[in-house]
Amino acid sequence: MWCVTGNPARRQCGAVVLGQFPTLLDSRRLRRFNTAVPLEKITIIGAGLLGGSIGLASRARGLARRVAALVRRPESVDDCQALGIADAVTLDPTEAVTEADLIVLCTPVSGMAGLAKRILPHLKPGAVVTDVGSTKQQLVIELTPLCAEAGTHFVGSHPMAGSEQTGPSAARADLFEGAACVVTPADTTDAGALAAVNAFWSGLGSRPLEMTPSLHDRLVARCSHLPHLLASALAKRVLDPAHGEQQAQLCANGFRDMTRLAAGSAVMWRDIVGSNREDILAAIDEFADELGQLRGLIAADSLESIESWLQKAKAARDEWGRSAAND
Repeated sequence: MWCVTGNPARRQCGAVVLGQFPTLLDSRRLRRFNTAVPLEKITIIGAGLLGGSIGLASRARGLARRVAALVRRPESVDDCQALGIADAVTLDPTEAVTEADLIVLCTPVSGMAGLAKRILPHLKPGAVVTDVGSTKQQLVIELTPLCAEAGTHFVGSHPMAGSEQTGPSAARADLFEGAACVVTPADTTDAGALAAVNAFWSGLGSRPLEMTPSLHDRLVARCSHLPHLLASALAKRVLDPAHGEQQAQLCANGFRDMTRLAAGSAVMWRDIVGSNREDILAAIDEFADELGQLRGLIAADSLESIESWLQKAKAARDEWGRSAAND
């Protein structure tokens, strides 16, 4: 069993099965989210790693009678069809979203608001829009009123799954299994739409967690955005040509593991940093303080203190590993 909490008026608890939410069954306009009858149509906008994985998982798990995907390049149409990401793949936004019950925005965060403005006139009343963006405050502020004015609903979400790989060829039907997915409603979010989005992510095999957009952005700045930037900084500093060829020759598995994230899309991460600037700066300051403490211990040649510092870090990592394994 799981329970999403927040505003008492929209609190919903139920088994992790798509659609077992009384608010949905009691709402005529959202009754199509009941899994006794799958959704008629899910539309994925952007079929890269996350969008493609949503398509594969939705089809494999029978979450909708039809899965459509909107892509930008003609060659992506053939690629997505060959990979089985969607029943229909198109370059036409109107064709992609017409009659869709659920629309999932899987594009870079910086372009989501503009894209939403383009598709909203073509959505049917009561349609639910969600996303996979790594930052939420700005998106929720922009898209919640836009969707409401169009007679639809926006509910922000962020699946904590992915990799440094990109493109539809990296998509996997099991990408979301067991992963947390943060759902970030606004104060005005419709209860049925919120339940539908939670149910959708449960249906993909993930664990929905509800929190405010501001809390989400602050937490992911530490556990997602900061690690990526640290990996990039480490790769940039260690592999500086000024250090000579032998430096790179000595980089082995530990360095490879530590810098894996640096291989991700620079454009995507530029947008993430730009949309979560203050929280990322705060996370960098926290880390600099921690690094400063470690530097002080090393400078003081305090071996016992260094061991204690390392032991505390190991204990925290081991506890997190056990907790993650049990989820």
